[in-house]
Amino acid sequence: MIGSPGAAPDGGCSRAGCREAASWRIDWRNPKIHGADRVKTWLACDEHVDYLREFLAARSFPVRVSAFDAASTDAAAPLPLGDLPAAGGERA
Repeated sequence: MIGSPGAAPDGGCSRAGCREAASWRIDWRNPKIHGADRVKTWLACDEHVDYLREFLAARSFPVRVSAFDAASTDAAAPLPLGDLPAAGGERA
C-alpha cells in the first residue's frame, strides 16, 4: 500500500516478490470492517494488475483500477469507494 511500512519501494509493484515499476493503481476497501472513506491502495505492474484485482474482487471488496503516475502529487490520496460495486472494478 502507498504509505504503509510494507509498501513496495519507490512506486514498485505490491505483488509479493515483484520489484517491477508500477503502472497501475488499485484502490480498494474491506466493507466488512471499514466505511467508504477508508480506502487502501496497492500498486501493480502490467504483469500483476489482473492478479491483484482478482484477488480483491474474489473477496467481494470494492475495487477501482486506474493508471498510476509516480510523478503525480495525488498518488497517496485515494477517493472514496462507496459507489463502486462490491466485485469487479474499473480499468483505465
